[in-house]
Amino acid sequence: MSVKIRRLIAPIVVIAGGMGMYSLLHATKPEPEKATEEPRPTSVYTAPAQATDATLTVTTQGEVRSRTHVNMVSQISGRIVSVSPEFIEGGRVHPGETLITIEDTDYQLALRQAQAAVADAEVALQQSLADADVARKQLRNTPSPSDLALKKPQVAQARAALAAARATLEQAQVNLQRTRVSLPFDGRIAHTSVDLGQFITAGTVLGEAFGTEVVEVRLPLADKQLAALGLPIGYSADENGGMPATLRADVAGQTHQWQGELVRLDASIDPSTRMLYAIAEVEAPYSAGASRGGMPLAVGLFVDATINGREVADSVAVPSSALRAGNVVFVLDDQGRLDVRHVEVAHSDGDTAVITAGLEPGEQVVTSAIRNPIQGMALSRIDTSAVANNG
Repeated sequence: MSVKIRRLIAPIVVIAGGMGMYSLLHATKPEPEKATEEPRPTSVYTAPAQATDATLTVTTQGEVRSRTHVNMVSQISGRIVSVSPEFIEGGRVHPGETLITIEDTDYQLALRQAQAAVADAEVALQQSLADADVARKQLRNTPSPSDLALKKPQVAQARAALAAARATLEQAQVNLQRTRVSLPFDGRIAHTSVDLGQFITAGTVLGEAFGTEVVEVRLPLADKQLAALGLPIGYSADENGGMPATLRADVAGQTHQWQGELVRLDASIDPSTRMLYAIAEVEAPYSAGASRGGMPLAVGLFVDATINGREVADSVAVPSSALRAGNVVFVLDDQGRLDVRHVEVAHSDGDTAVITAGLEPGEQVVTSAIRNPIQGMALSRIDTSAVANNG
């Protein structure tokens, strides 16, 4: 074999030998051991589902306002000659109590003139009746005498004049009464616009006042809250009263509570907010209806309202943290696996969710977050009692 041929064959032999050695090593390599460790379970917090006959509650907010709020307007003109000490902002008002007195000299004179006019009209009527009686006797033998001859139109005119004079007298009496301005209800003065010595005309606004017999709180309700109440749109309480409502607010550094009733629902839905509004009332908010600490339910106060709604029997209560989006609950089954459960929710608030179907009492629901939950994934329940003891 020539040198040239050996030089060509040598590399081929080296490559073929290397490939053979690689195949031999690959065929005789040891098999790696397969791991048999199962995925580590995800640790979660759980809570038991509890059987309950729940009374659904609705929590909302609103501003206190008086059911009666009026502008005090003068019906006559005149100079203010006296003002009650209570005619100030925050002053107390009682029914019929004089708040402002307007000078009544002109109205006294008008009353006397009206009284004199009535007396004149009464005399004129008596004269007309006497004339009519004389005419009737004189014409008793005259066939078909006219009404004018019998003085009937004159009598009617005298009667009308007397009626007009009496109406003028009543108007004078009313105007005289209007020189003393008062209100027909218990209340408080919110604002004053006039003072002693000022001349006012008919239509002048004297001030603003609100009643303290009853205050109202206008409360917005979403559709789920309306369902929890179980009331129809346009509801109005009967003589037995409405649904109990508890109002709370922080005033002067303390939390105060007042008791009221939900008495009616609006008959229409607000098109701008898509909410339905309810009205809760509290009677005597500045006296008997005040809180235990004596704090009145003041007009303008912003309060939280809790209303007791309908009752749901044979239901299950779980923490609100256990309820997931789409009415889903994560359940830890007996095998320590995740069961993604769809449930029917009757009501849910900040603390508790009431479930009517899809969950049984005693089942453990997951209250903590789970990243990428998958049906059947392994879970491990955290013993909250042990955690508390260690803490």
